[in-house]
Amino acid sequence: MKTSNVPESVKRVVHLGSRSVGWMTSGARMLPSFLICGGQRCGTTSLYRALAAHPAVLKAVLHKGVHYFDTSYHRGRAWYQGHFPLRRTAARLERELGVPPQTFESSPYYLYHPHAGARIGRDLPGVKLIVLVRDPVERAYSQHAHEVARGFETVTDFEQALDLEPARLRGQRERLLADQHAYSFSHQHHGYRARGEYAVYLRRLAEHVGRDRILVVESERFFAQPRPVYDEVLSFLDLPQLSYPQFEQHNARPRSAPMPARLRAALTAHYAPHDAELAGWLGHTPSWRA
Repeated sequence: MKTSNVPESVKRVVHLGSRSVGWMTSGARMLPSFLICGGQRCGTTSLYRALAAHPAVLKAVLHKGVHYFDTSYHRGRAWYQGHFPLRRTAARLERELGVPPQTFESSPYYLYHPHAGARIGRDLPGVKLIVLVRDPVERAYSQHAHEVARGFETVTDFEQALDLEPARLRGQRERLLADQHAYSFSHQHHGYRARGEYAVYLRRLAEHVGRDRILVVESERFFAQPRPVYDEVLSFLDLPQLSYPQFEQHNARPRSAPMPARLRAALTAHYAPHDAELAGWLGHTPSWRA
């Protein structure tokens, strides 16, 4: 039976049961050796599915994004570990392949949440992080369309949402930092302009995990040249190249209308210093600036 034909009530019961079993067996389960941490609307789902197809990679159970280090940290380590495959499954796979398997998850909000970097660095020492970036102007426009489609944004005009952003985000990062259990809907869903200031978040992340454990990937290059980018990711993760998966683009949303030229120019100017700093992470000028 296709999952699309299963009633949501049944899916919830199945997921709840699976999580309960996962929690009870958490001590026998793996922890991730790498994470896809963002950015939002930058092709994380596409890279997740490509890596999940690797024979030596075991993905998280039920969901690609566990959101533990951002919004679910209060649930505890056993809850988190319960989302991953059993170590005996990994041992069996290692005997078959001759290489130790790895597991991972993908939660794009990890890049942006004020506590995520410190939590990851403390709880997963040695973990490697992959961050995807794309033209920040296009990213902001795409995120707004995505939030509107999901019902998380009621302001349907992109420019108006940008105008509201400073007021919506004012003091939210500070409030989250002051309270480990606080949650901010606007911080998670309404940071359209802010989310494209990639270098700011990469710097903060590197303070906790080390710059050498972060790989930054341009999504434009990944979609245009998937094989060499995939090879670079495997090399970073110390995974063998066994075969190429089917590369596809997921979660793309068609635009309802082109962005006004005046607004595009203003956003492009806003991101200029951030893109210049990002070049140091990429080793070259971002493709959208070349």
